[in-house]
Amino acid sequence: MKAQLDIEKFENFISQYPIYEYRILNTEKLHTQERVRIICREECERYGTTWACPPAVGSLEECGARIHSYDSAVFFSSVAEVSDLLNMDEMLATRRAHEVLTGEVAAFLEGEGFETFTLSTESCDVCEQCAYPQGKPCRYPKRMHPCLESHGIVASEIVESEKMEYNLGGNTILWFSMVLFRA
Repeated sequence: MKAQLDIEKFENFISQYPIYEYRILNTEKLHTQERVRIICREECERYGTTWACPPAVGSLEECGARIHSYDSAVFFSSVAEVSDLLNMDEMLATRRAHEVLTGEVAAFLEGEGFETFTLSTESCDVCEQCAYPQGKPCRYPKRMHPCLESHGIVASEIVESEKMEYNLGGNTILWFSMVLFRA
């Protein structure tokens, strides 16, 4: 059964939060791309160290199948301001508020009777030391959100195709998340 979101109710909910932009997407339009995984493998220090990143999230084909097992997705952004874009600690500290917001969007959809799966920013940082390298299961699977890129999603391509903002200039950061949902 195709997910039917009450848009008016969702609009009322989302207007209470500092969401900059959002789009409701049909997952048929979402494509996974190997080039993102290559960047993960070759350039990301989190590769192979967490349940939220490859290879723990599964093959690109498995991730694509997971995404397409959901009918729809809410893709959204929030804005954060920092004093210096080159200060990585300050920038990453703003991410926590976006992750809370992401959880609120997922909780709303679940409250409406939908099953959800969340893809968010960067890599999970719920635990100081992930259980993955020790071969143990994730301690907080409901709080752990794999990043969009871990599933081969290129956020900038969605932003472009949906005519959303990607860069606001100045000392602002746009964080992006996607909550997939199905009835």
